[in-house]
Amino acid sequence: MLAYIIRRIVQSVLVMLAVALVSFALFRYVGDPIYAMVGQETSLEDREALRENLGLNDPFVVQFARFVGNAAQGEFGISYRLQQPVMELILSRLPATLELALISGLAAFVFGVGAGVYSALRRRGALSTAIMTLSLIGVSLPTFLIGVLLIWIFAVELQWLPSFGRGDTVVLPWGWETGFLTQSGRASLILPAITLGLYQMTLIMRLVRAEMLEVLRTDYIKFARARGLSNRAVHFGHALKNTLVPVITITGLQLGSIIAFAIITETVFQWPGVGALFINSVRVVDVPVMSAYLVLIALIFVVINLIVDLLYYAVDPRLRVERGGVRH
Repeated sequence: MLAYIIRRIVQSVLVMLAVALVSFALFRYVGDPIYAMVGQETSLEDREALRENLGLNDPFVVQFARFVGNAAQGEFGISYRLQQPVMELILSRLPATLELALISGLAAFVFGVGAGVYSALRRRGALSTAIMTLSLIGVSLPTFLIGVLLIWIFAVELQWLPSFGRGDTVVLPWGWETGFLTQSGRASLILPAITLGLYQMTLIMRLVRAEMLEVLRTDYIKFARARGLSNRAVHFGHALKNTLVPVITITGLQLGSIIAFAIITETVFQWPGVGALFINSVRVVDVPVMSAYLVLIALIFVVINLIVDLLYYAVDPRLRVERGGVRH
């Protein structure tokens, strides 16, 4: 087990280095950040002096080595646009993105598993048919269109919920800024969370339904019924437990996707998160912020994948047997 974890950590480090190289090389050629930082009246001498001061004239290998070394220490330089440390900018906006992603992911998992199990056990019922029909909407419609429709219905027509912003927030003693503790903060979270989690919920629901139907046809489920076990024990003690292995994989990857692709939702609802910071940085070619964002997203995916692999051992004991070398 320890050797497996060490091997995965080494692989994760290599992945992070590859992502850092790609992101650094990609954003190095998207434009000249000097033109976004100075005005048109700035002389060529001043532009060149600024470029030299930022280290943009150094060879690519030197710049990349400096970037990796600083990133390993949690330093990503100074934002060209805001003239503030990049790490401070990200940390100030990260709570908004993480709260939105966690609420969306949790709601998607709970409702997706519940609806998937129900539609599998009552697959010929009218409600199950309606659930599967409505799930096509979450899969088919793009995220920004769902967000606009929710704003039109609940913010413009019904005027029940705010259409933009994060509402009032409270700074906790350890520096975390949260909107959970205020009424306007909770209300502002509802529409973005639904928009961001709807696609993930329908994906989990359809996966759970398909896996549940397959598991219910296996021999050991028939044997469990022959032993006289109740439907509750068969459905939730045997079938659902074996269904959760692929669901955990998808849920883990989708949580990373929620954080990575929250950009669209944050743009539609003007949510002050990391995604909105990235979009604003792209417009002005703020390379340090863009590179730091991609490295952060890659780190989140790597950590989530490692956690998912470890959860396999808790959910499916067969994997522990195979890893231990007992099963050949």
